[in-house]
Amino acid sequence: MTDTTDRIEKKVLLRATVERVWSAIVDAENFGTWFGVKFDGPFAPGACLKGRITPTQVDPEVAKMQEPHAGQEFMFRIEHVEPMRRFSFLWHPYAVEPADYSSEPMTLVVFELEPVAGGTMLTIAESGFDRIPLARRAEAFEANKEGWAHQARLIEKYLARMA
Repeated sequence: MTDTTDRIEKKVLLRATVERVWSAIVDAENFGTWFGVKFDGPFAPGACLKGRITPTQVDPEVAKMQEPHAGQEFMFRIEHVEPMRRFSFLWHPYAVEPADYSSEPMTLVVFELEPVAGGTMLTIAESGFDRIPLARRAEAFEANKEGWAHQARLIEKYLARMA
């Protein structure tokens, strides 16, 4: 795991095939179930979607942490889809307050899948924090650093439930 002031990286070994992990990540409904969001459309390269925070369905403790932000909307732009290997999107990090973030730079989130003995190694990386306005930068970075640790566990729980 490599964290700097500009980049967060988490790795998790998932006891599932690349195909199952891929479906959990690139299907908007599946993604929303474990991540805790409802999207207004399917994921496709270049798509700009609106997401609405809806607490995760796979972990009651994390759902409780997400509950205060339920209903909060955010923008999500699909950047890259390389089947069974890489999926990325742009968003405004830690955009949980009812505010207009459209003038702020977005960070890039990348999911990379690698088949390994016993399953799939998933690397989640978010970069671009150094461009976030100083007033929000440290809080957004720390919140997302903790958030990606939770999300790595949530996708693991989601895949275990779907086995």
